[in-house]
Amino acid sequence: MASLFGFGGAADIDIQFEKHDPKTKEIRPVISVTNESSKTTTDVPIFRGNSDDVRGTVKVTSPSALEHIGIKIELFGRIELKFGSTTHHEFTNLVRELAPPSTLNGTKTYKFEFNNVDKLYESYKGSHGYLRYFVRVTITRSYAGSFHKEKDFWVQRVTQAPEINPSIKMEVGIEECLHIEFEYNRSKYHLNDIILGKIYFLLVKIKIKHMELAIIRRESTTSASNSQTESITIKPTYEIMDGCPVRGEAIPIRLFLSQYKLSPTYKNVFNMFNVRYFLNLVLVDMEDRRYFKQQEIILWRDEIG
Repeated sequence: MASLFGFGGAADIDIQFEKHDPKTKEIRPVISVTNESSKTTTDVPIFRGNSDDVRGTVKVTSPSALEHIGIKIELFGRIELKFGSTTHHEFTNLVRELAPPSTLNGTKTYKFEFNNVDKLYESYKGSHGYLRYFVRVTITRSYAGSFHKEKDFWVQRVTQAPEINPSIKMEVGIEECLHIEFEYNRSKYHLNDIILGKIYFLLVKIKIKHMELAIIRRESTTSASNSQTESITIKPTYEIMDGCPVRGEAIPIRLFLSQYKLSPTYKNVFNMFNVRYFLNLVLVDMEDRRYFKQQEIILWRDEIG
């Protein structure tokens, strides 16, 4: 609820999105989003890309007479980038009038509906980039300024499986010390997929303590005057092997992506940010020296929620 105080009384604004998916008739799924400043977590409803209309109600309550010159609701799609301070770029901005100039006293409920909204991109919240969708209700007053309340919603887009999805095969090693060949069954995966593969040891002349596989998310953000890249290892890591292998040994890989909170791969969203994912194969020897090899994979979404 948002309380608006000023001349002519006070008002509370409550925004509610449509709770049931009109296509499936089921309760709309939600996702937990953390507010970085307050450290509070809120459940935000999920809408499908271009197929879902954004509907709901706005309830405005005023215990005394509140004069205004109009009430409106706007829908925004915005990219927010953090470079010390926050800059933003709006790629969607739609408006609907809820009420003409009048005096509000008591409680009034308004329905809103945004049809055929062009939700081109998935919502995303990372370390420096935030692709955000939200609605804003504004009560405009001529004598005491305007007041508003915002509420976020989340967008997810289901895409079709790629027609071409080759396997990954690579050979890596240290000259005359270590030579391995690794193979992953595909190079593109949906977010609930399973990565299957094998590690072949062709030459082993160093004492390996263990081997692990990790997923790295690399987020790159760019504005007119700034750019930055951050790589984050997503926990937990997957231990492939404990102990030293012998020449000719083959170690299987079976990594379930559903245990991680991943987004699809983003490439050049408004030329402002990218999100890429890499499989990071790490070997640790008895002296705790680390050897690693990264391979990019493409992620896509096969279902909502």
